[in-house]
Amino acid sequence: MRPHPTIVNALLLMVGVLTHASFGWAQGQPPPSDSGTTTDLFVMLGPDLDRPGLVAKANYNIGVGHTFGFLKGDPAGDEVTVAYTYENAGPGFWHSSLASSTESIGIMKNFGLPHTARVTGYTWIQIGLTSFTGGPSVDNHFYDGESLGAIVHLTEQRSIWIQESYNKVLTVPWYTTTSFGYTWSW
Repeated sequence: MRPHPTIVNALLLMVGVLTHASFGWAQGQPPPSDSGTTTDLFVMLGPDLDRPGLVAKANYNIGVGHTFGFLKGDPAGDEVTVAYTYENAGPGFWHSSLASSTESIGIMKNFGLPHTARVTGYTWIQIGLTSFTGGPSVDNHFYDGESLGAIVHLTEQRSIWIQESYNKVLTVPWYTTTSFGYTWSW
């Protein structure tokens, strides 16, 4: 079985980003009143532990987020995201005929945690279109996802994400996922 081209492209991009990462300097957190903007390239890889059932599935997510300084006080969020996700929904782990692709937009709210500058928290609300590829034709459905997570800041520009998500596609029972990822900011 040949790997899906989307998977190969996402993995190659991630390897390129990680290869150029330098982990030598300490994280500097901007003060909460900072009005600047940042752009984040994020690569999140599974395994997801899909529930109900605690089934390990492959999940590859790549996207871009842009933080707007004027939204810092907005309770809904200060970072707008655009993402692409590939998830294996069938038997096995890496790829099956029951895979799905999701294109989504979202809003993320980043917030500090007491007594630490190295770890921050976030909420992330996404909507999009999920395409199921396991039938005789591609089947498209509305997607909704809400996530709560933590970011471990490795350097000023690099971090690791850990998140728990509640996901809903209209024709599929709800499911939750636990996943992790890598972010590079500039």
